[in-house]
Amino acid sequence: MPPLIDLDSAATSAPRMRASDADRLATVKHLQDAMARGLLAPDEGSERMGDAFAAVHLTDLDPLTEDLPPAPPQRTAPGWRSLGALAVEQARASLTSAAGRLSAARVAVVLLVASLFLLLVGALSGMAMSDGGGGGGGGDGGWHEERHGHDHWDDDWDD
Repeated sequence: MPPLIDLDSAATSAPRMRASDADRLATVKHLQDAMARGLLAPDEGSERMGDAFAAVHLTDLDPLTEDLPPAPPQRTAPGWRSLGALAVEQARASLTSAAGRLSAARVAVVLLVASLFLLLVGALSGMAMSDGGGGGGGGDGGWHEERHGHDHWDDDWDD
């Protein structure tokens, strides 16, 4: 009895992988980006997007974007490390003279300004931490209900 499956052809051909919704959406986003950059006409782009949504296998998605260049990398905002390096370079440029040497007077002024800034920040944070919310007297702020049977403001907070 001959085998039901041809072992030679089964070993050489890999099974086709099914495309997921995420795969289809990634292809559609690539096509939308290509349309926005003017690489595809609206008619051709919408036709390819329809084909992408109808794709069953990953091999059906590849031909839809193979003739398009990759999307340019997105520019991200600089992180703290690059901002810190920029601040250090700015300070170094401010402290050096035209000859490229550190000026003692400039260093003294920068250190004085930095220490005054730190003193000011420390004083403000100390004031903010020591402020208990203000207010005087009792917890009710001088408002008494039980006196004389009606509500009124008590001027002598001594009760």
